[in-house]
Amino acid sequence: MKYWNLKKINQSPVDKVGIIPRSISKLFDKFKKELDPNAEVEALEDFKVARYQTLTSVKYVIFLLIMPILINQISKSLLFGPFINYLWNRNQQSIFLNHSQEERAFAELQRFEEKLHFEILIGKVNNASQKTINHRMTNKALELAQEYANESSCAVKNILADLLSCTVFVSILITNKRQFSILKSFINELIYGLSDTAKAFLIILFTDMFVGFHSPHGWEVIIEVILRHFGLPESRDFIFLFISTFPVILDTIFKYWIFRYLNKISPSAVATYHNMNE
Repeated sequence: MKYWNLKKINQSPVDKVGIIPRSISKLFDKFKKELDPNAEVEALEDFKVARYQTLTSVKYVIFLLIMPILINQISKSLLFGPFINYLWNRNQQSIFLNHSQEERAFAELQRFEEKLHFEILIGKVNNASQKTINHRMTNKALELAQEYANESSCAVKNILADLLSCTVFVSILITNKRQFSILKSFINELIYGLSDTAKAFLIILFTDMFVGFHSPHGWEVIIEVILRHFGLPESRDFIFLFISTFPVILDTIFKYWIFRYLNKISPSAVATYHNMNE
């Protein structure tokens, strides 16, 4: 039964791109099915296939998302965490992984010193002797050293745990090709089954979010978070170079997809997209 379901799913016309637009061919197929005397039996079979496809896809997506996350958290806490902490505590001189961390730590310490002097000037801090100031500055420096040492060790843990999670994710995709094929067919049916207005709306939302006028600010935040996550230096030159090139490449790929595939599968959706985008 499952083999028959998979065979019927793989024969879905969604995955095929022909000369005749899909909307027209779908209309003829619907008219042909309505004239078929076995339409009720086939409708029941199609319902069973759709139900099996949906349940299999949902279970596979949940497994595909949860398993790498669990592996990441467990490996970071139980496998890599104790090992990295042991090595990091042995070499207590290692605080910063890159100059970006140093700049952030020094800037934070300088802001603390300026705030302290400001509170002294307005009389908010009593008994502001030089010894008291030095003591508070020393405590703040030790606090920052501990904070950035933990950030550095966490960055090393993130690299190892993320590599293991990616390996698990790819292994799941390779070893479960059947479920992946069903999920791909389910997503195709879900996307191409939308109305032309919904398709155009999603296309405009995607393009404006990732390659639109305001997208550079979002990409800048994303790149900074990723670099900080892996303990890499937050180079402004690299970030600006990425922002000036990657959205352009993404926009080119997206336009090629519209011209090459979507224009043949659903030309009315492309027309609606152009009208909404004007």
